[in-house]
Amino acid sequence: MKKYIYILLLFFFTPQAQSYTSHYKNITKIEMEVFRNGETIGYSNYFFEHENDAMTVKNYTQFKVKLLNIAIFSILSETIEKYENNKLIFFKSNTLQNGKEKFVNLKYDKKSNKFIINGSSFKGEADVDNVIGNWWNQKILTANSQISPLSGSIKKQKVSLLKKEMIELYGKSYEVLHFKLKSKNENLSKEKKLNFDIWLDPRKGLIVKIAYERMGKWEYRLKNFE
Repeated sequence: MKKYIYILLLFFFTPQAQSYTSHYKNITKIEMEVFRNGETIGYSNYFFEHENDAMTVKNYTQFKVKLLNIAIFSILSETIEKYENNKLIFFKSNTLQNGKEKFVNLKYDKKSNKFIINGSSFKGEADVDNVIGNWWNQKILTANSQISPLSGSIKKQKVSLLKKEMIELYGKSYEVLHFKLKSKNENLSKEKKLNFDIWLDPRKGLIVKIAYERMGKWEYRLKNFE
């Protein structure tokens, strides 16, 4: 029942949800800071380019976790995704995770109406209902599965609405919907499971905070958007 309630709420507050890229036509930048155990360790920033019915989104993510001045976990990633008429047609990412290279090359094949993925963890076809697992796109809250932006692996998910809240970030107050996003497969190892708390400002259509636990308490917080 909750699933139907949150979908109705999303569509009520965001009338352009079905043409979701149109909802971002006035957005040029989304800046997020990355925190671990309450300390800033990096950023994840999105830049939007619009031209007629096309949209390009570029992401730059970088953070580093240190213990006794030694890096124990790090990410350096660049991605680009392209949309035409509200449909994803291209995605590419290159990532260094702890010095290990990961990648995704995705293209939309019009003939088969499928995504063709060549990734470091998955190679093959994927249904076009999949969404790239990033934090700018509210569609991640209505999708049944997501594609890892780091490796191309496909993860089935379930999303539930927890409650409506007021939160404050960087001196700004947001009236938000608080969601829980988890893996459908409960038998996955802990490091592969999806388990995120996500706060969405439904009027702006922006995800303003993400929280999860993995080697500490992590948060992505919306710092600024234009």
